[in-house]
Amino acid sequence: MADTIATGQPASPRLRRFIEALGRVLEEGADEPRVVREGAALLRDLVAHDDWLPDDLAQPDAQYYRQYLLYRDPQARFSVVSFVWGPGQSTPIHDHTVWGLIGLLRGAEISQDFERTADGALVKLGAPQRLETGAVTAVSPSLGDIHQVFNAYADRVSIGIHVYGADIGAVDRSVFSPEGAVKPFRSGYANQP
Repeated sequence: MADTIATGQPASPRLRRFIEALGRVLEEGADEPRVVREGAALLRDLVAHDDWLPDDLAQPDAQYYRQYLLYRDPQARFSVVSFVWGPGQSTPIHDHTVWGLIGLLRGAEISQDFERTADGALVKLGAPQRLETGAVTAVSPSLGDIHQVFNAYADRVSIGIHVYGADIGAVDRSVFSPEGAVKPFRSGYANQP
């Protein structure tokens, strides 16, 4: 239930309201544009308040970014994770294969979108996007699904709250080299075996 987070701790009232409201949108059979629109508004409200994320789910690692599972819908319709960036950390170029919403709770992220050329190589699509605290953006196969993300700060932690249209830690996804070579991966979670 939405009463607890993945660690078994009680969910804060803010997080519980977010989970319940997003669940209602999905129960109504909303299509992706509506899920993204309404989900983004809900996430914007959640990340506007930095008083609900437990400290143990906001801890960086000295070497790698961490993805902590906060909530997994019992039907795997969506998951909510805290994405914790140590100073200067970044992801490889990767995809998601499902819709996703990214909201910044603390700090800032820089996201560079990519697209595949006819020969399979990857090229940067547009300028990098900087997301500041409180900002929300979306990804999906229909909106643009390949990007690389960086902590915008070399001297402090940034934290994003990411919401995906599946149990993202169990989804088969891909990382890419700049030349377009594909390597399959599953992200898992820092707080789940």
